[in-house]
Amino acid sequence: MDRLNYSPDGLAGGMSARVGGTSSYQEHTAKVAALIESKRGTWDGISAESVARMRLQNRFQTGLDIARYTAAIMRADMAAYDKDPSQYTQSLGAWHGFVAQQEMIAVKKHFGTTQRRYIYLSGWMVAALRSEFGPLPDQSMHEKTSVPALIKEIYTFLRQADARELGMLFRELDAARKAGDRAKAAELQSRVDNYQTHVVPIIADIDAGFGNAEATYLLAKKMIEAGACALQIENQVSDEKQCGHQDGKVTVPHDDFLAKVRAVRYAFLELGVEDGVIVTRTDSLGAGLTKQIAVSRTPGDLGDQYNSFLDCEEVAPGDQRNGDVLINRNGKLLRPKRLPSNLYQFRPGTGADRCVLDSIASLQNGADLLWIETEKPHIGQIASMMDRVREVIPNAKLVYNNSPSFNWTLNFRQQVFDAWEKEGKSVAEYDRAKLMSAEYDATPLAAEADERIRTFQADASKRAGIFHHLITLPTYHTEALVVDNLSKEYFGSQGMLGYVLNVQRKEIRQGIACVKHQNMAGSDIGDDHKDYFAGEAALKAGGAHNTMNQFG
Repeated sequence: MDRLNYSPDGLAGGMSARVGGTSSYQEHTAKVAALIESKRGTWDGISAESVARMRLQNRFQTGLDIARYTAAIMRADMAAYDKDPSQYTQSLGAWHGFVAQQEMIAVKKHFGTTQRRYIYLSGWMVAALRSEFGPLPDQSMHEKTSVPALIKEIYTFLRQADARELGMLFRELDAARKAGDRAKAAELQSRVDNYQTHVVPIIADIDAGFGNAEATYLLAKKMIEAGACALQIENQVSDEKQCGHQDGKVTVPHDDFLAKVRAVRYAFLELGVEDGVIVTRTDSLGAGLTKQIAVSRTPGDLGDQYNSFLDCEEVAPGDQRNGDVLINRNGKLLRPKRLPSNLYQFRPGTGADRCVLDSIASLQNGADLLWIETEKPHIGQIASMMDRVREVIPNAKLVYNNSPSFNWTLNFRQQVFDAWEKEGKSVAEYDRAKLMSAEYDATPLAAEADERIRTFQADASKRAGIFHHLITLPTYHTEALVVDNLSKEYFGSQGMLGYVLNVQRKEIRQGIACVKHQNMAGSDIGDDHKDYFAGEAALKAGGAHNTMNQFG
């Protein structure tokens, strides 16, 4: 699918195809002009071209338009990956609409296209940064409505990025016409007709569903209506949900989880987003507990397989204790180990097997993509599970969390250390436990580790079936790092130079659009509207005395 020419209603022709079914800026303007003319002079104060511009700057009328458009993009990207695993996709987590907007503006600036680049919406960041309770841990304690609210906010900012960039094209078009440069005007009209939107898929975290299947369905609808085409749901128990990289995780039996998966699918189908994508996440690798014993009707069914991982002891007929919960398995009575919390314990070392079972069961019951939460970024570990899943479902694909919870430097230096040691290379000069130290930065081991980090996404996509790589919390950390450096300089001896040298001068020289912050916030769009509404009487902000002119 050509990302430049796809429209939400399936028509070709870029930005203009969504409104009125026409495919060019000129045809679109002509259609609006005919509408104005039909009003017999009462609409003569309205400019057809201005209306066309406003409509093109507001291509997506609803969140469902966005969800349908981006779902088709994801499906096309998934098909492309099936043919060629080098065509994997990526995203960065964003905790505010402005952050997501700047990500996509930067992507278009540096790469010329947003193709295969998405936005990730992290429940962790919603809890930590967007809850009215204040900063919270990732335990589903934040308001569930804050998740669809952030989706809507992100798409509001992405649509505004379209309006801003198209507005600048329209201004260039007016200037070319005024100068009589027909070739330039034609080139600009073509750029408008083939404009690529900043609106990209969001993979949105619905945690464990924030309640039962009905609660999951209701929240899923709100998220889809806000624009989400892909929802990620995990197999933890809702009221005991933990961050994937914390201890104390508790999973639920497959029947409970799959009911929520179906609830999400029903939400997509009810709203007409038939290509909606469901990402099922298993936390079984790090979860040693379950809240309940699964219902089993026949030997070997999903419930029986889930229960087979419970840590049990065989009980003789006369050894039952008051309050015992017993399982009859293969003619034997087994007593699952139950903790004082009334949770049941899995046998140690069964996490990978449970991940494989979870993944296969999910794909066989409506999921589109998998997410296996791991404790370290290790291609061999991921591949060892995905190989087993793909024996059953050959086109199984993974969404993988390139998490800041991993110490990437230490992990990969230790991986190289272990590989060298296995190969018989000398590692005498290295202390494995202290490989994070800066004293190793210039060593061959560190260089090889950095190269493995650089190629991790491509290598893992080829070897371990990873379709989508995301970093959950990158902008949480970048914000903290930038503010720390700015505060140190500005409040210290550098004073104003701390800001100018490390922020503004870099913005100017790197061509960061936000250096013109008035323009980024929409002042030029507002001026255009004033001109449309009031003509020569418009009082506009972008005149000669606007200090933004200092930036060219």
